[in-house]
Amino acid sequence: MMLDNPVTSLFLKLYGLLVKVGDLCQNLFLLAFRLNWGYQFMKNGWGKLHNHKDIVDFFTELAIPLPDLNAWVVAGVECFGGVLLILGLATRPVGVVLAVTMTVAYLSVSDDREKVFNFFQDQDKFLQADPFFFLLTALIVFCFGPGKLSVDYLLGRFLFNKDKQK
Repeated sequence: MMLDNPVTSLFLKLYGLLVKVGDLCQNLFLLAFRLNWGYQFMKNGWGKLHNHKDIVDFFTELAIPLPDLNAWVVAGVECFGGVLLILGLATRPVGVVLAVTMTVAYLSVSDDREKVFNFFQDQDKFLQADPFFFLLTALIVFCFGPGKLSVDYLLGRFLFNKDKQK
């Protein structure tokens, strides 16, 4: 059979090792993304909380409805969502809320809105827009979760006995 071949056997062992290293890196990658971009979200939200009037004026210029309320909501979502990302707590719901916030950011600013609508013609502009890495981070934590280096993982493992059956 093909599996008895020493070259194939070596390839399968090396591939298995590569997968294990990748799995280890996955948790470190998710942690690095959460820490860096969670901090960036927190810092931006904190700035919006402390410069509320400027954000309200900006939202008013963009014709965002209820600019005062929306400024508080966006600032709170970014600031406290960033803290939750750093901790790795409630990351999937936070990822959804932050992704919605960043999508609205893309669609609210006319320059960024054009980048969204012209995505297939010029992806570079979309990828270089201010909200891009924030949106990417929100989607990563929603899709992949926080990783094993998070409060979510610890709660799942020790409080809800998740993963102990495996």
